[in-house]
Amino acid sequence: MAATHTSHVFALALVSAVLLGLAHGTLGAGRRLMELYTPQPSELLTYHNGTVLRGAIPVSVLWYGRFTPAQKAVVSDFLLSLTAASPAPTPSVSQWWDTIDQLYLSKAKGAAAQGPKTITQVALARQVSDERCSLGKSLKLSQLPALAARARPGKGGIALVLTAEDVAVEGFCMSRCGLHGSDARAAYVWVGNSAAQCPGQCAWPFHKPAYGPQAPALAPPSGDVGMDGMVMNVASMVAGAVTNPFGDGFYQGPKGAALEACTACPGVYGSGAYPGYAGNLAVDATTGASYNSNGAHGRKYLLPALFDPAMSTCSTLV
Repeated sequence: MAATHTSHVFALALVSAVLLGLAHGTLGAGRRLMELYTPQPSELLTYHNGTVLRGAIPVSVLWYGRFTPAQKAVVSDFLLSLTAASPAPTPSVSQWWDTIDQLYLSKAKGAAAQGPKTITQVALARQVSDERCSLGKSLKLSQLPALAARARPGKGGIALVLTAEDVAVEGFCMSRCGLHGSDARAAYVWVGNSAAQCPGQCAWPFHKPAYGPQAPALAPPSGDVGMDGMVMNVASMVAGAVTNPFGDGFYQGPKGAALEACTACPGVYGSGAYPGYAGNLAVDATTGASYNSNGAHGRKYLLPALFDPAMSTCSTLV
């Protein structure tokens, strides 16, 4: 991935106060905690006749900063769970991924020519670590493409840059939990571990929210608030990266503040969700952890709802 890249950047944005306005986020699609967004008829999420990522999608991961093997396994198992080749009880992560294909990718230009047998699958291609934080522990957004290039993503793939809890990234916690962007060759996603910096913003509902109703935090499936928060945000940004990789795919609103497949359903994880309540979720009888999907190796995850453009509703697994 070249350092010079097209400026298609979409962010998982935050708002500084909840339950106030429905203003768009700073750089793009935003996960607005505790706030349910109802789109106006004039700005429904639509397809803009551009490229989506379909078929075999290689994902390369760059771990920036220190992550334990257990922490890395939470994310790598999630990526493995996205394909039907990693069977899991229903509701499953692969079902969530299939919904993206059904609602979005199968409706894109060229999908009919590829035929219904074309299966969009994510393959974990490689993982690279930079534990010493070679670019320092305070990163600018302009440095993310260079970090993504180190993951050496394949053409038509995604580079996933994950920063550790002691790494500061421009705008992290203040206006975003993650973002996705692209150059002419591949897409990239960045998500930070919010455990030490802003779990109330970027790991809700596994931590009490920074603002608004102070409902008790839910127990995270992996036992690690920061990593389960990262998975929620990785899921949201990967969904955006495959459905709107270059800024001309599926989105709602102006390009500079676009809502996408997951970010059009902020704070919704189960049926019956409302501000301050993530929705009706499954609860593990042994650990008490809340989740809505099963994954590879017995994992459980909490994944964001997907906006259904045809029905103008948020589609949930539970």
